[in-house]
Amino acid sequence: MSLRKIVTTYIIILFSTVSAFAQFKISGVVRDFTTKETLPGVTVYISDIKRGAVTGINGDFQITNLRRGSYLLELTYTGYQSMPVRVDLEKDTSLMVSLKTSVTELGEVVVTGVTRATELKRNPVIIATIGSRELRQSASTNLIDALKEVPGVSQITTGPDISKPVIRGLGYNRVITLNNGIRQEGQQWGDEHGIEIDQYAVDRAEIIKGPGSLLYGSDGIAGVLNFLPPKTPPDGKIQSEATTNYQSNNHQLGYSVYNAGNKNGFQWAGRYSGKFAGNYKNKYDGRVLNSGYREYDGNLSLGLSKNWGHTFLEISSFNTVPGIIEGNRDSTGKFTYLNHEGIEQTATADNLNGYHIGVPYQRVNHSMVASRNFFILKKGTLTADIGFQNNRRREFEDAMHPDHAGLYLSSSTLTYNIRYNFDRVNNLESTAGVSGMYQLNKNKGNEFLIPDYHLFDIGAFLFTQKTIKKTTLAAGIRFDSRSLNASELYLNADEEPTAHPDTSSELKFAHLYKNYFGLSGSIGLSVQTSKVSSLKVNLSNGFRAPGIAELSSNGKHEGTFRYEKGNPDLKSEFSHQIDVAYHINTEHLTLMISPFINFINHFSYLEKMKDDNGNDIFPDAQDSVPAFIYKSGNATLAGGEIYLDIHPHPLDWLHIENMFSYVNATQQHRSDSTKYLPYNPAPHYRGGLKAQFKEINKIVPDFYISFNVDYFFAQNNIYSAYHTETPTPGYTLLSAGIGATFKTGRKNNLLNVFVSGDNLANIAYRNHLSRLKYAEANPATGREGVFDMGRNISLKVIYSF
Repeated sequence: MSLRKIVTTYIIILFSTVSAFAQFKISGVVRDFTTKETLPGVTVYISDIKRGAVTGINGDFQITNLRRGSYLLELTYTGYQSMPVRVDLEKDTSLMVSLKTSVTELGEVVVTGVTRATELKRNPVIIATIGSRELRQSASTNLIDALKEVPGVSQITTGPDISKPVIRGLGYNRVITLNNGIRQEGQQWGDEHGIEIDQYAVDRAEIIKGPGSLLYGSDGIAGVLNFLPPKTPPDGKIQSEATTNYQSNNHQLGYSVYNAGNKNGFQWAGRYSGKFAGNYKNKYDGRVLNSGYREYDGNLSLGLSKNWGHTFLEISSFNTVPGIIEGNRDSTGKFTYLNHEGIEQTATADNLNGYHIGVPYQRVNHSMVASRNFFILKKGTLTADIGFQNNRRREFEDAMHPDHAGLYLSSSTLTYNIRYNFDRVNNLESTAGVSGMYQLNKNKGNEFLIPDYHLFDIGAFLFTQKTIKKTTLAAGIRFDSRSLNASELYLNADEEPTAHPDTSSELKFAHLYKNYFGLSGSIGLSVQTSKVSSLKVNLSNGFRAPGIAELSSNGKHEGTFRYEKGNPDLKSEFSHQIDVAYHINTEHLTLMISPFINFINHFSYLEKMKDDNGNDIFPDAQDSVPAFIYKSGNATLAGGEIYLDIHPHPLDWLHIENMFSYVNATQQHRSDSTKYLPYNPAPHYRGGLKAQFKEINKIVPDFYISFNVDYFFAQNNIYSAYHTETPTPGYTLLSAGIGATFKTGRKNNLLNVFVSGDNLANIAYRNHLSRLKYAEANPATGREGVFDMGRNISLKVIYSF
């Protein structure tokens, strides 16, 4: 039989099988809880099958061609609390739903860390979310910077363009990043390696606080970040959007165009984005040389969604060129650079202004192709997500040869996640699956920081969840295996790779072969203690195998001001965490308290190396960066977050918001100088006033104005041994924002305009997690390092059509 006949027969069998299942519909009417008026424009969405509808002028909706099963609907509308509705569909079903006004989302539906869409307040895992509204109002310079208002989330920064997430004091390879559920792999072990995801393409972020190893494997003991795109338009709808953003401090210009549609189940979404920025400035340093960047991104999604499930092909390309800040200065404190002849010169106004990016700089290209599939079977559902990624990271450091990459890392990663979801029976939901990845990394330059290597991950897991009236119990277990094979590398007298080493050769990397095994698990419960309160308790343990940089790095890490040496004797980290969360959500008060404690065995960290006389070690005589080596110990991290939002009657439009986050990270049985873990975020308080108005008139359905104060406490709990890190004084930042939605014709959100300002008092400060803090001191003032961004005003305009 020919291939054509086989494919034709398969398609006929598939669609004849699909048509054999009964088809039902869910319809309903949505009203305002208080006024009882119908609400047009409410989004009704089923995340698991990526289908939905929008209520019409009379508040009515319907979703047709649904098979028998259990569906979780999420109803969302600006200014109202999200409403999850569970429907066990056995016949055509009609709903009457009432939405309450609110800006605090405790009724959200989440898809991260769970095997199927789940109501947030019923999920025992501690998850924070940030939605489209908050992301649009943010004056962020990059995607991770947009999460700065989430309690418990911090960022390691190397200038305004490069940020890495830190969750409750843990970052780097301890945080798993997902791009719409697909694990993102892009050399995330490096300080100056950012997250290669287009920030304009993200509509919502979900953050697991605590071990996320159960569903995602090794590396998730700090948590998981899942960046989600906009929801699919309803059937028959086409949506387009254009975004532009200007930021005053570094003259950043950003733009993005987007189009998405749904025709008879065929769904598409495409986006092209870009941004470019010059050097940022602050009160002490003026304009910071070589802190500009350029970025160009593209995303395309094509798929088919029917009553049998859905299948999508997703393609993305992320491309950025950030400058690397070195912080070198002359005797007067002005920044210096090397010209094309290798001669040091003082930066002029022409060098500091404009959008030029000089040497050193990076060029990062990240491409991904993913196949996402969801099939509804007779006795359950099957999810199969396969992704292929290629990450190329080049660093250009030679001023005399600015187009020649010294460090050139190229990694290719194949990720897979396959799971079977059993039918929901008597409120019991269970899932079994396997997930993992294969990764290959090659050095293609003439500088070497890590060796060539390949690794293979595979893990099997089982997860179950049972709801009994107002209590939800959840438990899961996972077993992981990782194998890592790193290649040997010798360099000859000219520092070139050689396959035939002799007595003049240097061993750069020894051959390394490691196998790691880990058992992860969690058990937790969520209890609806009253109509307005809930309690969560979760016990979890996670597993993380040491990464390639921790085991084998041997070289200067450009932009981090250090030479790194790996330690092949490191063992796997095992995390044991206890989480508690208590929520109260009344008409006039929202309170969330979430303490935690986390015990980590074999925690690895960087420690500055010293010689026998107590002096810094400089492995490269031509470059005065000190050496650091990876060590390990047993760590305890304890702390939590508190969020309080008061919206007093009759001023229901006013919100008095308060947030505090704290982490105390220590090592067990250590002296005072080595007691604290290095690079732990400072305690952070955020307080603010926000006035939120809806339906100002027929043209302005939504308007807000806000003012906030961020106070970062002094961080004196540091790893002071060998001068590994230094204390950071406290500081206060002021911010404000104003924005409105303008409606014309039948469109509810035709034009959105947001104006916001950060660091309004233009305070000179250095965040404790800023890598620029360790740049060379200013010889004119004696101040250490390079300071962070000064006052920044942002104007963002979003036009929907």
